[in-house]
Amino acid sequence: MAHTTSNPKIHEGRNLKRFREMLAIKQDALAFELGEDWNQQKISLLEQREKIDSDILEQVAAILKIPADAIRNFDEEKAVNIISNTFQNSSFLNVGDTPTFNINPIEEIRKLHDEKMELYERMLKEKDEMMGRLERLIGGR
Repeated sequence: MAHTTSNPKIHEGRNLKRFREMLAIKQDALAFELGEDWNQQKISLLEQREKIDSDILEQVAAILKIPADAIRNFDEEKAVNIISNTFQNSSFLNVGDTPTFNINPIEEIRKLHDEKMELYERMLKEKDEMMGRLERLIGGR
């Protein structure tokens, strides 16, 4: 049997969610990276879809720094290998030339993402506050 047909057991939205959670990236942070047309609710809906439009899948994969095919053909073991390799190749992190092997790569990535998330959340809060001020300014005319 040819491998041209997609595996009916593959749910791209759920796979996206699994990768996003493994990397400890929140839905609103992913939405923020995708641009102003996106929000947390849209990411939530995207993760419920069995099939994700190819261009969106590519964008999301690029943001998560994982191959789009990993989302298309998710399998738990492959995902852990991809994340470990991504970390050890230091393409994901700005680490020095010497990779450290005595740490859990997923935990290390989570820590970095937590720091990044705090920054995103601050930026989102500031944006919301600015929007509130603008709305009050416009409404006060």
